[in-house]
Amino acid sequence: MAEKDPGSEGGLLDSIRKLAITLTGALQTRLGIFATELEEAKLQLSQMLLLGLVALFCLGLGIILLAVFFVVLFWDSYRLAVLGVMAGFFLGMGIFAVLALRAKATENTKMFSATLAELAKDREQLK
Repeated sequence: MAEKDPGSEGGLLDSIRKLAITLTGALQTRLGIFATELEEAKLQLSQMLLLGLVALFCLGLGIILLAVFFVVLFWDSYRLAVLGVMAGFFLGMGIFAVLALRAKATENTKMFSATLAELAKDREQLK
């Protein structure tokens, strides 16, 4: 009995099955990369949010104590002027922070760039 060549077995259906297995493996890899990037983004966002809240609390408390300090320091002679200057300073810093936040929110960042790069490579290889 003659042995068959391993490359000639199965024909068209075997080739389609192997192609489907290859494509699902590539898709699984890309989805794994996407899931990893999503987890990293979620972890980074939660860390930044926590650190931001701690920073806001500490800075807010420090600013309040500093304002009280200056008002008490100049209580006898310039208390209204000090209150006006402090209010203007804090309003100015608040407006600056809002403008910076708006600029940051409209900034175009490329999320999931590794996943998109891998999908582009896959598309080029399939052409």
